[in-house]
Amino acid sequence: MADLNVGIAFAAGLASFISPCCLPLYPAYLSYITGVSVNQIKTDTSRSMRYKTMSHTFFFILGFSAVFFALAYGTNVFTDVFRDYQDTIRKISAIFIVLMGLFLMGIFQPQVLMKERKMNLKWKPAGYLGSFVFGIGFSAGWSPCVGPILGSILLLAASNPGTWAGLTAAYSLGFAVPFFALAFFLGAAKGILKYSNLLMKIGGVMMILMGVLLFTDKMTQITIWLQSITPKWLG
Repeated sequence: MADLNVGIAFAAGLASFISPCCLPLYPAYLSYITGVSVNQIKTDTSRSMRYKTMSHTFFFILGFSAVFFALAYGTNVFTDVFRDYQDTIRKISAIFIVLMGLFLMGIFQPQVLMKERKMNLKWKPAGYLGSFVFGIGFSAGWSPCVGPILGSILLLAASNPGTWAGLTAAYSLGFAVPFFALAFFLGAAKGILKYSNLLMKIGGVMMILMGVLLFTDKMTQITIWLQSITPKWLG
């Protein structure tokens, strides 16, 4: 089941990045962390510019990953303390994952979750430290798209004590891969954006399915089935 959950976490990271709350702002994020205008990033294809965007992106990713790991570790400590109630935690986590899936589909949208809450960084240190700090500010809050997805991964980790590190690493990597890729192909963000709402709804359906499987404790059976149909050369 661990391999399946890691795959889910990676896909969740991808979904968080291409969400309507994040992808449209990507050029502004990249401009802010590098200190270079969006137009210059698009037109300057020199090696030095690519190095600058990639290196600052790396420290930005370290910043938001630090927050994700801290949240996941706290979740794991909580589940360790209440290990005797693991079955109850699994079912409660499953219910919340289903609710978050309904939220992403637009079926269940309480106003309290529709408001974005971010750490307001009025001052940012220069250089790579600034990119790292901005990454912390980016992830230390709630957005209507990213919050439910990350929350579901944390709940999945809560239902499987000891998996927090792997799931968080996979989620962060899923978010980081397109962030790095679009640093080279900034114009591609517009092409992806028109599909982001549809992808969010698909992600919502997958979260509901995952929640149902988790509640009924069928995740292990799904993993066994996937392994049975996987070609040996992929094993």
